[in-house]
Amino acid sequence: MTWVPKMPENKSLSRAKILVIEDEEAQLELIGYNLEALGFTVEKAQSGEQGLEMAIEILPDLIILDWMLPAISGIEVCRNLKAKKSTKKIPLIMLTARGEEADRIRGLETGADDYVVKPYSINELMARVRAMLRRTSPSRVGEILSHNNLLLNSSEHKVFRNEKPIKLGPVEFRLLAVLMENPKQVFTRSLLLDKVWGINCDYDYRTVDVHIARLRKSLKQKNMPNLIRTVRGTGYSLE
Repeated sequence: MTWVPKMPENKSLSRAKILVIEDEEAQLELIGYNLEALGFTVEKAQSGEQGLEMAIEILPDLIILDWMLPAISGIEVCRNLKAKKSTKKIPLIMLTARGEEADRIRGLETGADDYVVKPYSINELMARVRAMLRRTSPSRVGEILSHNNLLLNSSEHKVFRNEKPIKLGPVEFRLLAVLMENPKQVFTRSLLLDKVWGINCDYDYRTVDVHIARLRKSLKQKNMPNLIRTVRGTGYSLE
């Protein structure tokens, strides 16, 4: 039987960062208010150009994008984001008044991960956001992450290897959560700096190396392999 630690009854919500791109101010405020009420950090843009710039700069955990935007349409914004290496994996929910099947297919084929037709229930949109984050960034919504004999409980801020508790500092905990969300993916030092310390941090790549070394030391157990692989000249991945 696979051992899994018990989850708390009330799971806390991590402050995932969500970018909302919507030109209608009333809708923008409504969505932003409800996201913040759930504990999310919200960034707002009222045009496609502004949304593109902000997405590239802040690398949000999720984007909510309106189809009908002035100048650059939501479809073009989506196409641009999915074409860029730094933003192509950011999950994206498209909002639109276009309910025809052909339009939904076009939106999804452009790269949207989900599609919500206006008028929509704000509660449904919030549920879609949480469901999307559970799939793409489990640690952001208080989920348990597991990889081989390693378990991370983000709600209780606990880590176990082979059922033995591992004590980690806050930075090492965030580093491990990022690595465990995408095992075997190679993370550059630059990307780890953005995800763990924030886009505007003043630290250099050496900071990443120091905390990875601390994380490895904490996870080390007798006769057990090293879980974090160094990819020379690039970064790190969880094996």
